[in-house]
Amino acid sequence: MTAMADTSLTSVERKRSRPLNIGAILLGALTVICAAIWFFPVFWALSTSLKTDDEAVRRGIGLLPEAPTLDGYLYVIRNSDLPFWYLNSTITSVAVTVIAVFMAACAGYAISQLRFPGRTLLWWTILASFMVPVQALIVNHFIIMASVKLLNTHLGIILPMLITPVTVIVYKQFFDSLPREFREAAVMDGANEFQLLFRVFLPMNWGITTALAIITFIGAWNSFLWPFLAAQNEKMMTVTVGITAVQDTFGVAYARLMAGAVLAGLPVALAYIIFQRRVTQAITLSAGIKG
Repeated sequence: MTAMADTSLTSVERKRSRPLNIGAILLGALTVICAAIWFFPVFWALSTSLKTDDEAVRRGIGLLPEAPTLDGYLYVIRNSDLPFWYLNSTITSVAVTVIAVFMAACAGYAISQLRFPGRTLLWWTILASFMVPVQALIVNHFIIMASVKLLNTHLGIILPMLITPVTVIVYKQFFDSLPREFREAAVMDGANEFQLLFRVFLPMNWGITTALAIITFIGAWNSFLWPFLAAQNEKMMTVTVGITAVQDTFGVAYARLMAGAVLAGLPVALAYIIFQRRVTQAITLSAGIKG
């Protein structure tokens, strides 16, 4: 018993005498500082949205509202087309997510599992698309949508936002990693290509599909430049575009502007909180592809 006690005491003394890991402490402190810097604008927006307009423009730094109020939120809801903007954002984001993920799964499967003329050229074209920023295609998109009279329509907003090459690449790499025996066994049972995709390959990666769907939805909801150009009618604006129109209506009512901004980002924030693990997985996959 004495020997065991001496051994335990010796281990405790060693732990106490072990030098502090200065690098880990500095890294942890830097992480906390970066998190605080990132969170401060969010905190400031929430705090300002709960103030009155007079308090928001008052001199001095007031981190917390003196008398929290929801008047800014109520004013935005009652005096803007926020319900229409929410509806438009929901329609466009859901449509972009469903169509883009479906097309990406089909394209990724075709490039990975099928052999057809131009397959290699198509694959390298998709990879090269990362070199072209989306902003460079805005003028072409606008001219095409205007020529077919799809401006100020949901379809005109949705179509150019379906260009999501990263989802094709993720699906293609996943399908490449699956053993060929699964395909051969299904083919021997008489399965066609659509059955192979939707009954064999996709059920094996619902996690990846969910992650890509969430990240695509968030990207479509937060999209601003193209919806701003394509939706000139206030009734057709998405919520991110509509909030910019609020500024012209409310003037310098910063509390109301912040309330509108918080309402615009609320669905995305809730989606991230609920599906944080899936979103992180999708970002990791995207970063791995781009790296």
